[in-house]
Amino acid sequence: MGKLYLVPTPIGNLEDMTLRAIRILKEADLILAEDTRTSGKLLQHFEITTPMQSHHMHNEHRMVDGIVKKIQSGSDIALISDAGTPAISDPGFLLTRACVENGIEVDCLPGATAFVPALVNSGLPNDKFVFEGFLPVKKGRQTRLKFLAGETRTMIFYESPHKLVKTLANFVEYFGAERPVSVSRELSKLYEETIRGSALEVLEHFSEKPPKGEIVIVVAGKK
Repeated sequence: MGKLYLVPTPIGNLEDMTLRAIRILKEADLILAEDTRTSGKLLQHFEITTPMQSHHMHNEHRMVDGIVKKIQSGSDIALISDAGTPAISDPGFLLTRACVENGIEVDCLPGATAFVPALVNSGLPNDKFVFEGFLPVKKGRQTRLKFLAGETRTMIFYESPHKLVKTLANFVEYFGAERPVSVSRELSKLYEETIRGSALEVLEHFSEKPPKGEIVIVVAGKK
């Protein structure tokens, strides 16, 4: 029987790719990639010639059984997302669960993920925290925000640049204008930036300067 490898890839700076990750991707029989075009550039950079197959949120449900059978027949398969660690707000959970249920060994390599550096450099308490990922876009958003208003642990969110201002405005409304917030964008990249302040101050900053790139929001818990 083969094995499933979950392999983190850089969130920006290619120097964050580990030597072990490169070796596993070269030795695997197949690489499952969220976007083969994006991952193709990464593999080319590190001279990895392993065959790739698309595995994303729109096809993962129907692909899981076939992948499990391939691993059971002896294939070692590596799963990567466009950036960061698979299954963290990216495809990977369904396949991992299926492998565990079928007695297949799963090996998740340590490596890049966006929320850890954003949390650490926020200056907010990190002894206890909760990762929320992306908030619901419409249905359930208000309910979730009302619930989180009473959360005492530091909260971490992912957000897209064109929705950041709306989300910060929600935080002002539900958490209060003075709630400490830290927004990190373009982590590990050339224009990396972290803006810290009250929810209102950070909202005003990004209302005047529309953000670009991948974004992580860290919010202090309720005192």
